Amino acid sequence: MIPATMQSKPLPTSKQPVVAIIGGGVSGAGVAYHLASANCGERPVIVVFEPRAELGRGLAYDTTDPAHRINVPAVKMSLQPDDVGEFQAWIEARDAVADDPEAKQPDGLLFPRRRLFGDYVASLLKPLLEDGTVRHCRATVTGVERHAGRWSILDDKGGVTEAEIVAIATSHPPPAAPGRLAASLAAHPRFVADTTKPGALDVIRPQDRVLVIGNGLTAADVIASLAQRGHAGSMTAISRRGLRSRGHAPVPQPLFGDFVDAAHSAGSLLTAIRATIDAAKALGISWHGVIDQVRAQGHDLWQALPIAERRRLVRHLRPYWDVHRFRIAPQVEAVLDAAVATGRLEILAGSVADARVEGERILCTLHPRHRSEPLEERYDAVVVTTGPAHGGIIQTQPWLAALAASGHLTLDPTDLGLACTERSEAIGSSGMSDPSLLISGPLARGTFGELMGLPQVTEHAFFVATEIAAKLRATVTTAHTA
Repeated sequence: MIPATMQSKPLPTSKQPVVAIIGGGVSGAGVAYHLASANCGERPVIVVFEPRAELGRGLAYDTTDPAHRINVPAVKMSLQPDDVGEFQAWIEARDAVADDPEAKQPDGLLFPRRRLFGDYVASLLKPLLEDGTVRHCRATVTGVERHAGRWSILDDKGGVTEAEIVAIATSHPPPAAPGRLAASLAAHPRFVADTTKPGALDVIRPQDRVLVIGNGLTAADVIASLAQRGHAGSMTAISRRGLRSRGHAPVPQPLFGDFVDAAHSAGSLLTAIRATIDAAKALGISWHGVIDQVRAQGHDLWQALPIAERRRLVRHLRPYWDVHRFRIAPQVEAVLDAAVATGRLEILAGSVADARVEGERILCTLHPRHRSEPLEERYDAVVVTTGPAHGGIIQTQPWLAALAASGHLTLDPTDLGLACTERSEAIGSSGMSDPSLLISGPLARGTFGELMGLPQVTEHAFFVATEIAAKLRATVTTAHTA
């Protein structure tokens, strides 16, 4: 039975193959968009399960916060792998940043508000939704079960959808606050454990002294958002290594280096990167060009590393990679620079050993990395920005836990998401893959490597759509020759 909650025309009653995509952010919307134009042999019914009103936004691009900006120039963002400038052209055709004078930088590059990219993706899906090529089931999936060679997808509106192929394109899991903090601070009105919830920062007052746990992109967003709201209190951003997200190069840098031959261990790769950065500097090329080359070769590098070395890289080097790879928008960088320069923001390397509520304030015991004695500080608010807890993805949604319990899903050994093959097919507890269950987007990065930013997410969505189309063509061919 097809759910009555579909947002467009009723599903056809013919025996067209059904492809269910769970998650309608950029990953899921991208798979639907590219599958709609792919050669599938027979046109499939494409159903995207997404509780948000529009497809293509997801967690990242559904924000209405004006301080949230895309972190790479618009000219490098697109849903089309072979037309990376489409988003920029879309903006120019609509004069879409006319009300956002801060979007354009002195060099002409655009860093618009993040929601605008969601508008762009939604606009590409709109005609496909209107003509019924793609169906939006505005519901939350509650169960996914395998019966008689097909998948049954249950949703919270009471619908049950039967599908031949399922693509899991769910959002990042929420951040995981350290257990002791979650337990001891849960009742405090200004303990913000999940900044992705709408209005999460509304509880913070203009003069509050704030502790931000984490120092990556989410921390930068929080600091910029608070500044936008007129927050003037002091802030401390603490992370294990005290590494702050970096900004973009003043001018575009050429790709520099070649690392494939060095990718036999995490240590050898690190040594090669450091040596290449030194060589680049001697030629007047910044580290940006080197890191961009590592990213460009990321898939080949990741595939060359044994599992043990991938785990070592994630455990020891990921924080350094993240702050250099995932750069903040110039507008956000300027806010952080100003806060540091005026002494309003302290970047601290260390950890939070303990915290407890003390009246209206929060007493935190900090362990600075280069200090033997703990430090006790009082804060008015504590905000967790440690990033997605990818290793706990299976526990974040009951239907994922049920799929794992029934042997259809397992965690990737690097704890970066769900295990899958090079064809993005989910690997179950038996070690075997299921050709009818695919993983799209960041949850597949344990296999594919770099899958957290565009254009990698776009390229992977196109790849998954291509894989699904090939499976559907093979099914049609088999049926015709039977």
